[in-house]
Amino acid sequence: MRAVLVREFGPTDEVEVGETEAPLKLGTEVVVDVHAAGMNPIDFKTVIGKGAAKAVEPLLPWIPGGDVAGVVAEAPYEAHDLQPGDAVFGIVNHWRTRGSYAEQAVVPSLALALKPESLSFEQAAAVPCAALTAWDAVVRVAKARAGQRILIHAGAGGVGHFAVQFAKYFGAQVATTVSTRNVDFARSLGADEVIDYTQSRFEDALQKVDVVIDLVGNVADDTGTRSLDVLKHGGLYLNVPTGSWPEYAAAARERGLRSSSVKVESDGSNLGIIGRLIDAGDVHVEVQHIYPLDQVHDAFAELQGGHVRGKLVLKIR
Repeated sequence: MRAVLVREFGPTDEVEVGETEAPLKLGTEVVVDVHAAGMNPIDFKTVIGKGAAKAVEPLLPWIPGGDVAGVVAEAPYEAHDLQPGDAVFGIVNHWRTRGSYAEQAVVPSLALALKPESLSFEQAAAVPCAALTAWDAVVRVAKARAGQRILIHAGAGGVGHFAVQFAKYFGAQVATTVSTRNVDFARSLGADEVIDYTQSRFEDALQKVDVVIDLVGNVADDTGTRSLDVLKHGGLYLNVPTGSWPEYAAAARERGLRSSSVKVESDGSNLGIIGRLIDAGDVHVEVQHIYPLDQVHDAFAELQGGHVRGKLVLKIR
């Protein structure tokens, strides 16, 4: 099968598109003929030797990619709910095996759901990692509800554009920070307050909030530290990008605030719920650019440049 191959960690323009052996499924894994693969920042971070590089080093040559959308080629067993020909989407356990930037991938059955009928494979591949991260932050941890005020940083990005929509769907009052070009887009997602961070500082523009979902951390302009200034006493700060502010818990505790990190869980059941919200028209999926597999170097360059609206996707087939 054709795949993106990382033979050693280094610049993303050194990855190869070449032939490698097809994956072998174990137990209740599913073999998926991959039609499209979503791209996430952790992918390029691992390729360059950061991210999860230590975990995947024994797998070199490694195939990146967590998000997958495609068709079941091999079911776990004859009477399983997922059968050959079913259109599915989900998350490959690419820290333990090879990922989705390939013509086939093995995926745990519990990490898959049926693809929303209203989405193409390319649109569906943009959903799993970003939407499930947003779901875990907004629904499972923050428990978004009416009467709650939530601030979401980077509300036009992959995770952010889902987080804004989920928080609004469950009745919260939503504020978000975006760049100038994304102000109207954030409003179209349902945000009640949109702060253009290039024009004003969010702590000066907002009243106190109950929850901050921070998709930036302190890697840019001390966004994490400043976020604590807008939280009510006892409010909740959620830090999402791994390593973006290692000291967040101590800083929050000193101010009488609650805090937690958030890690995506490959939950096919919740992904199925999200898929039904998409088919009902309650959630929009934004894809900025679709690249063919052979243009993976260009795709990585755009991903590393940041400021992507929604997601980037590789078209595999």
